Amino acid sequence: MHRVAVLIAQRVNNLNLAIPGQVFGTAHSQDKPAGVLFGAPLYEVVMCGERPDLVVTGRGGVEVFRVTAPYDLSAALTAETVIVPGAGTDTEPAAEVLAVLRQAHARGARIASICTGAFLLAAAGLLDGRRVTTHWTSAPALARRYPKLEVDPNVLFVDDGDVLTSAGAASGFDLCIQMVRNDFGSAVAAEVARHIVVPPQREGGQAQFIVHPEPVADSGSLEPTMRWLRDHLGDPLTLADIARQAAISPRTLNRRFHEQTGLTPLQWLLTQRVRHAQALLETTSLSVEEIAGHCGFGTAINLRQHFTRRVHMSPVAYRRAFQAPLPADSPASAN
Repeated sequence: MHRVAVLIAQRVNNLNLAIPGQVFGTAHSQDKPAGVLFGAPLYEVVMCGERPDLVVTGRGGVEVFRVTAPYDLSAALTAETVIVPGAGTDTEPAAEVLAVLRQAHARGARIASICTGAFLLAAAGLLDGRRVTTHWTSAPALARRYPKLEVDPNVLFVDDGDVLTSAGAASGFDLCIQMVRNDFGSAVAAEVARHIVVPPQREGGQAQFIVHPEPVADSGSLEPTMRWLRDHLGDPLTLADIARQAAISPRTLNRRFHEQTGLTPLQWLLTQRVRHAQALLETTSLSVEEIAGHCGFGTAINLRQHFTRRVHMSPVAYRRAFQAPLPADSPASAN
């Protein structure tokens, strides 16, 4: 199995600490007998720490309990992925922790941080010259302390391939689900999200701080409009079409979508179309041309352009990497 080491630093945040185990522990193979809820687990999650009696904190850095990690720091040196949850930033990180992070990265491990865990990665020199993020309240301090970083306080997470950083605690779910998607595909990631009841489609570029106004009688939530859009992904929709369905002006529609999702309606729609294409590539034998029609891209060329730009591989390469076994009488097309 893919080993994930969660590196516990002193004064680690309690929610940050729990997120990786919850997400990666929920990821199971899609290849399972009928009637069985879960397939084989895909990850082994180990908790490793710099010392026993580690302080775990809640809101405002208040101590809530203490833990002794079941593994020492050397467990991070045998992991494919090392995740650093957010921890206190007022003291210098232990030299042993920084050394382990550098060694793990040098041997090819993927390194990720949740919230203020980015401070540890920066102290280890793993973020120099990179675009990174952390919680918006800590972003100015991170930028001041480590001027070689390009700190972006306006996104949920930054996926830089071998090093990933995320914003506040809840965005740790988005980050970990993104890594599951990178490793095992969209269907596995969506299944994880369903089981832990979080949205599977939040993009890293969405804003950290998004206004969610209370619905009123003449505006309401965008949920019915979003549901309608998901039901009509194959239709050639324009902004005017969506506004007509929502019974509001295009300008108001744009404003409300940005308030509630951080995206424009057409950006949100494009994300749903790519996600749907991923699912079809993984679970059906439809050709790329047929999938383009089902998802509203019109042609295979359009699908390839948008899909490759967002997923960083072609639809055919994605299918080869992530398609679950299909029945023998319905082989996937290589078109």
